[in-house]
Amino acid sequence: MPNVLLLGGKGHIGSGLRTYLPRLDDSYYITTLDLPGSEDRATQPDAQQNFVEFDITTDTDRLHEHLAGKDLVVYLARRSPMEEMNAMTDLVFEAIVAQDSVPMVVGASSVHACDGAYSVHEGTWAEWANRNFATYDRPPDRILASIPACPDNDYGREKAHVEEWCRQMGERSHGAVAARWGGINKDNVMLEEHGYFALWCHQEDAARFVHACYTTHVNGTLRSGAHYFVVSDNTYNIFDIEIPREEIGYEPVHNAEVFYS
Repeated sequence: MPNVLLLGGKGHIGSGLRTYLPRLDDSYYITTLDLPGSEDRATQPDAQQNFVEFDITTDTDRLHEHLAGKDLVVYLARRSPMEEMNAMTDLVFEAIVAQDSVPMVVGASSVHACDGAYSVHEGTWAEWANRNFATYDRPPDRILASIPACPDNDYGREKAHVEEWCRQMGERSHGAVAARWGGINKDNVMLEEHGYFALWCHQEDAARFVHACYTTHVNGTLRSGAHYFVVSDNTYNIFDIEIPREEIGYEPVHNAEVFYS
């Protein structure tokens, strides 16, 4: 039975993992650790509800207690400003590697860790984001999952910091992957954000990604320290998902174009 700890598991991504991971494999046992009073964004009645509430930055002893014996930790928690976020990231990863049996980690990065590589407002992808696909003789090459982080703002920089920790864990022979999440929301709908359809991710596909990472880790074939874009199988994706398909068997099943048909 995979014993899973979600750090910050009441949000848009965590609520989806609590719903869809057990649907993929009913042996997942999930504990959700979040701040007291955090809103639970789960919308499905079968979302696992095993909650623990405290501030991990002020009670590190309890954090260590809840990390003990876990097989998988998904680090989703966030705070601001960037300096506080990075300090929390350091605290969490240091606590993880201090465990007698170090669990695998999926660390929350974002497509915004690579904002320096693209724009939906100007340049190559501008007309694409406007859905003016006929402007292009051929689709632009998707941004490869293998590109290094290239943030251009503090949000992206804090995500790059998570990626660096995952890389370091890989170097220490611990299992870790940074998930460059696309656009995920609790209702799995299309939002008004410009170009959202090109980076949308259904919660079920987010769970399929985590499941693929963990399964590959258990099989001993995970390329630890890697980072991958996590978006659905959208017809008009900006980001490459062929690399995670090949390396971890990620198989998303949703497509943003269902909202435009």
